[in-house]
Amino acid sequence: MDEANLPTLRAAGAGRACRFHGLLTVEELQGGEVSVPDLLDRARRVLDAFDGTIDAITGYWDFPVSTMVPILAREYGTRATDLASVVKCEHKYWSRLEQRSAAPEAVPAFGRVDLDAAEPELPDGLTYPVWLKPALSYSSELAFGVKDRESFRAAVQEIREGIGRIGRPFESVMEQVELSPEMADVGSLVCLAEERLTGIQVAVEGYVHQGEVTVYGVLDSINYPGSPSFLRHQYPSMLPQPVIGRLHDVSAKVMRRIGMEGATFSIEFFYDPGTQDVRILEINPRHSQSHAELFHFVDGVPNHHCMLALARGEDPRMPHGEGRYAMAAKWYHRWFADGVVSDVPSREQLDRIESELPGVRIDVAPSQCQRLSDLPQQDSYSYELAHIFTAGDSEDELREKYDRCVAALDLSFEDTTPAPDRQPDPA
Repeated sequence: MDEANLPTLRAAGAGRACRFHGLLTVEELQGGEVSVPDLLDRARRVLDAFDGTIDAITGYWDFPVSTMVPILAREYGTRATDLASVVKCEHKYWSRLEQRSAAPEAVPAFGRVDLDAAEPELPDGLTYPVWLKPALSYSSELAFGVKDRESFRAAVQEIREGIGRIGRPFESVMEQVELSPEMADVGSLVCLAEERLTGIQVAVEGYVHQGEVTVYGVLDSINYPGSPSFLRHQYPSMLPQPVIGRLHDVSAKVMRRIGMEGATFSIEFFYDPGTQDVRILEINPRHSQSHAELFHFVDGVPNHHCMLALARGEDPRMPHGEGRYAMAAKWYHRWFADGVVSDVPSREQLDRIESELPGVRIDVAPSQCQRLSDLPQQDSYSYELAHIFTAGDSEDELREKYDRCVAALDLSFEDTTPAPDRQPDPA
């Protein structure tokens, strides 16, 4: 549990009758080398020492949280989806195999890259540009867009050096599930090459309750021009309803195939208006905590409500359009070079900005005099300076509020160096 999400947890419909207790901190869970057995032992000590009833164990972070929840739920008698269904989402290669079985028309070309080979090659059927990524990672860590042999080799080297940070700890999780024949000898230190997807990126959020798949929201994901890094997520999506209906259908097919039950999910897609193709980018076995404010602004209830209701055995039944605003966005204020941050505003200064601009919330990532490359969980091309949430009745209003927030933050930098450039040619 983190302080930024606590107010929205309490604002969720299902959260108003709950008392929340932090189990492990974000720093414990995602900092440095990850040991799932050690983290589980820490969690058990906290749970065993608790003198009240343990009514639910939930989480909204990626691995290792996503896999720890079903393991602890099984041990302590709380509700959660089966561990295997989570692993089928988290392990990107296994996930692709399941997606292909359920909805082959929505899956890009993909294959494994042999990191042990002296000269790794692209899998058969793939040509540049492609994306390279480990089977296990989070926040686009070690995901590289490559456009030629030279950038392929550079990306392979970085993935070789860093793949074990998440891949090795995942081995202890995979030992607890029954693997499909296709996965018998794959393991967790796997690198994927995937066809480069183009078009409009969207996120589908939903849940599975008593075997029924429900999609409660579709969001547009807009990147910085010429970059694979997010500029903003915007809710609700501006896509035509027939396209949104197809996203619903593919999501339902895939989640039924994966076997999730009593849990939330988030699926990232690309929609190509030219070809009309809908393709899956990846599946997350959790809702997106970063979208909670957007649903709160527009629907009147943060999406945390679904997670909490399901953990209590209830049907979430999310409201729609009952919030104060017609639309909302989460903006990623980024810096595309390394450097040291100076003049970081205090929480009091941020509160003042928020009070002057209704429908705004700001979270600044770096601390005073912090080097951006020391920030955890950044993508391969940029650094997140702040998350800025804006709500309004038009896109112009969302953008105007964002621009005013960026100007008010007035962040400055010293000792800057360019960020790496390995992304595909935007053309």
